[in-house]
Amino acid sequence: MIIAIVVCMIICFLLGQYICILGRGILVNLFPAYQITRFLPHPILHQLTTRIFISVIQYNFVCKKCHRLNIMNNYPIPAQETQAETRVANSRFIATLGPVFSVEDAKTFIERIKAKYADATHNVPVFLVGHGASVTAHSSDDGEPSGTAGRPALAVLRGSGLGDVAVVVTRYFGGTKLGTGGLVRAYGNAVRAVLEVTPRAQKISTHIAKLVTPYPYFERIQQMIAKNKGLILHNEFTAEVAITCQFPVERFEHFQGQLQELTGGTVQAEIIEENKIAIM
Repeated sequence: MIIAIVVCMIICFLLGQYICILGRGILVNLFPAYQITRFLPHPILHQLTTRIFISVIQYNFVCKKCHRLNIMNNYPIPAQETQAETRVANSRFIATLGPVFSVEDAKTFIERIKAKYADATHNVPVFLVGHGASVTAHSSDDGEPSGTAGRPALAVLRGSGLGDVAVVVTRYFGGTKLGTGGLVRAYGNAVRAVLEVTPRAQKISTHIAKLVTPYPYFERIQQMIAKNKGLILHNEFTAEVAITCQFPVERFEHFQGQLQELTGGTVQAEIIEENKIAIM
């Protein structure tokens, strides 16, 4: 019995850590993994492993100050608009990808690309607004045979892990019909091509904080902010230096600890805006 308990504890801890590693870059649904604990043979094992699993998730993703889960707002997005062209049997496929932060943004992006390539044979649009379980997805075949354009393009886009993204695949017909399978491959590959050249940014939850420091600490504090993936938004130089900075939520407590160690507790950062969504 003791061996079974120890084994279950180790498995649940490793499972929680694995999910946390995935969650740093991609939103994952925690609940199916958690449900594994229901199949343990004894109620005590179930309760014990559940507590361990939840503790691992909380340690990795819950802000120590505001006690909110941070993973839901952390996911990769396109850093900028990009474009790539592929050719299949003399047909040109031009995939244009861009960041969008609402359904209206996505519609505006799609209409702009369609207007730019108004003489094209097809302009196939797909988009994902949000990420993970809360995503709003859309695709259209724009006159291509049903299921041969929008659906495969959207499937590739979903597989990229990106959120808040739209793609329009423009096709100029080259005179040769590609068939159902050929179209599916062509539209999927067009999206893959543009994803390969798309730089990523991260949409994350952040805290905006302010601190006031004597000048001797200023340079070291600047370095600490950078090492904790923070940004300095504003410096005000008077008798002392007032620094306004922004951190990923999960890095703030670590910075605060370093700050207290450096200054002997004489300087503290005060959060002035919590859980602000930012792109970093």
